[in-house]
Amino acid sequence: MITLNINGKLHKIDLPADTPLLWTLRDELGLTGTKYGCGISACGACTIHVDNQPVRACVTPISAAVGKQIVTIEAINQDQIGQKVQDAWLDLDVAQCGYCQAGQIMAATALLKQQPKPNDADIDKAMNGHICRCGTYTRIRSAIKHAAGLEEQA
Repeated sequence: MITLNINGKLHKIDLPADTPLLWTLRDELGLTGTKYGCGISACGACTIHVDNQPVRACVTPISAAVGKQIVTIEAINQDQIGQKVQDAWLDLDVAQCGYCQAGQIMAATALLKQQPKPNDADIDKAMNGHICRCGTYTRIRSAIKHAAGLEEQA
């Protein structure tokens, strides 16, 4: 039995220690906001926070998260910065299909926690490897700047 702290609640999980966090979240706990995209840590759709760091849940075993704080998209709005990021996504109509957006929001929130006023290079580095098939990268960058209070001039 493994105990995980997810979104501020303790969950006892009866799964093998090498089970990916993604499947534990989705299949065992019903937290389906974290998406499966590629299964090899290449697309970012499954990004969550483990001790405030963005982590790809598809390749992270549950054993690596024992004793740590796990936050998923379902609870990111409980964080002041996470709420600002979600609001910016809505204000700027970032999402098209929306499939990748949970991972994008999680990565953007982690960025703003570490770098409250990021420049374009900071954003590029933090968002590298987060794939949006709809191509909303320009709106994602604008939303990150909006959440940071760095309004772009038209």
